[in-house]
Amino acid sequence: MSIRFGNAPCSWGTIEGWGQGVPYAQMLDELKETGYTGTELGDYGYMPTDPAALREALNSRGLTMLSAYEGVYLRDAAAQAEGEARVLRTARLLKSVADVGDADTQPVLMLADEHSRDPERFHNAGRITPDLSLSSSDWRTFAAGAERIAKAVLDETGLKTVFHHHCGGYVEAPWELEEFLALTDSSLINLCFDTGHYLFGTGSTHGELVLDGLELFKDRIALIHFKDCDPVVAEQARETGMTYKESISSGVFCELGRGSVDFGQVTRKLVQQSYSGWITIEQDVLPGMGDPKASAQRNREHLRAVTGL
Repeated sequence: MSIRFGNAPCSWGTIEGWGQGVPYAQMLDELKETGYTGTELGDYGYMPTDPAALREALNSRGLTMLSAYEGVYLRDAAAQAEGEARVLRTARLLKSVADVGDADTQPVLMLADEHSRDPERFHNAGRITPDLSLSSSDWRTFAAGAERIAKAVLDETGLKTVFHHHCGGYVEAPWELEEFLALTDSSLINLCFDTGHYLFGTGSTHGELVLDGLELFKDRIALIHFKDCDPVVAEQARETGMTYKESISSGVFCELGRGSVDFGQVTRKLVQQSYSGWITIEQDVLPGMGDPKASAQRNREHLRAVTGL
């Protein structure tokens, strides 16, 4: 399957519990109108949770459901059961529309650490140091919980799970991602590689580090997010001590082509690595930031210009 591009509700301001942007029907219409053929689910309850209604929303626009994100506070064993219940609820909904749109596509569950819950991680996003990482025992709890949840998803729905490294939560810096993958089984959980989160998480503004990350983790990458990172905002965030949310509201994840990531090079790298399938464009914004449709259009035009796709 050739590379195809989707987009996500977070590009329209519906972003992981931090508020809801435009209504889902408008978002899906605008996503389709700006040249994308796949979507993510967004926050549970943003789109219809009735399978028939969700199928109709996708079918009527010729869209494919690609994935859904769920954050679980994995370092705390006592919090994992509640998180697992949410993940399975979402996985069941994904499974109910698995045959809508692209017949070759099975949606995946994106599992992440629940970002912004831990104050130290929230206040130090983009500048994580080893002393802020997990202890050995916490790593074991974290990885075991992720594997158990992924296995529950596979056993109940047959869907695969990918882990989304995420700023503001644990598994942000490259060495944390290396540790997580070393502790987990590729038969249960693989990686959603997010270009913007990866670059911001390196503590650098050098876009070529994204290419290094793609090479380092190529054997575990199962899904790609294209997100850019504004070097000016990233440096300001580090110098002034912005929280993760303040970085988002300041536009650290900017329109494609306006930051440090060279998406032409990244796409060529992925082709060389025989990656095929979906790439989801995400431009994380809070409700009311900019004109999401216009940004989505410019992002799609930028990708056509630098990739020919």
